[in-house]
Amino acid sequence: MLLRAIDKFFRHEASGGILLMLSAVAALVVANSALSGTYESVLGSYLAVTLDGEGLKKPLILWINDGLMAIFFFLIGLELKREMMEGKLKNPADVVLPGMAAVGGMIVPALIFAFFNWGLPSISGWAIPAATDIAFALGILALMGTRAPASLKVFLLTLAILDDLGAIVIIALFYTAELKVDYLYLALLPLGGLIWLNLKGAHRVAPALMLGVVMWFFVLKSGVHATLAGVVTAFCIPLTDKWGKSPLHSLEHGLTPYVLYLIIPIFAFANAGVVLQGMTFADLLAPLPLGIALGLIAGKQLGVFGITYVMVKSGMSRMPHGANWMHIYGVACLAGIGFTMSLFIGSLSFSDAAMMNQVRLGVLSGSAISALLGAGALLLAGREKEEPQTEAA
Repeated sequence: MLLRAIDKFFRHEASGGILLMLSAVAALVVANSALSGTYESVLGSYLAVTLDGEGLKKPLILWINDGLMAIFFFLIGLELKREMMEGKLKNPADVVLPGMAAVGGMIVPALIFAFFNWGLPSISGWAIPAATDIAFALGILALMGTRAPASLKVFLLTLAILDDLGAIVIIALFYTAELKVDYLYLALLPLGGLIWLNLKGAHRVAPALMLGVVMWFFVLKSGVHATLAGVVTAFCIPLTDKWGKSPLHSLEHGLTPYVLYLIIPIFAFANAGVVLQGMTFADLLAPLPLGIALGLIAGKQLGVFGITYVMVKSGMSRMPHGANWMHIYGVACLAGIGFTMSLFIGSLSFSDAAMMNQVRLGVLSGSAISALLGAGALLLAGREKEEPQTEAA
């Protein structure tokens, strides 16, 4: 009976988002309990992988953020390649509306954050509220059941995927440390091998994964954020091999449960521990957490809903089939759940513990309010009469 209930839970679309939420709650509890010292000590403990004195020596939190998150971005890369070659991103006409909504949902939150943090050291975190957490957002949408039309999930999924693609570009362009070009040159060697394996349609993925690990090491040492190596490796996994089978599909299918139910919860537990001791409501009004929270709450709503409204009303695109404006507003709110990606970009922006505590406060408060608003809007939307379709120009 218990095993059947567990199996049913993990088969539900919302299970990943629920586990993510539980991990965040656990981090909050531990960070504000007698175990807080142990929590910080374990995350700060160093783990070294060396050969003859050369290699990597980093605290556990960085192994999680640089190592485990590279696997997370590898999975995102697999999903992006599949969607671009045979899925929702293949037909440009289907990408226009969620694509423009994603752009608006990144620019407006960044502008709101910049308004509150201009001229301050915290301005380096401008991209934190621009991100959307796919697992959390889709998890809440899945809980709505038939209250949300199937087209709404496609719209939100495409928007979130493009949002992640934008986050990858932002990390590559703006969150690179001091560049060591010699290591980048070395990274070209495993990259060449990956490209060759992709072009020949190699069936076995083990050689590609080994080359990806080597490239990850060189990229990490170069100063460019190592998670990008995960994306590049993913794009070099063949969609079809010389026998017509799909190494990409098999790898994505096999990897998804580990990322969804292990890697992301570990990341959430390691990064969501806001220390609330001594905090007051005034702390939430400090420029950094306020800019993040308002960016996620108001910025995503204005950017996603505003762009969608203009695109549909102007005749440049169509409303998702069966959806009404309350559905779109609900999705715009859900896009404000930054969580995983926002915390990750925050960890790239600030190394100071006090600043990161403010980042966590802003991300968690903004994401929680966005989740509640989105769920409420979708519950109200119910099965209202479908919005008349506007013909595309």
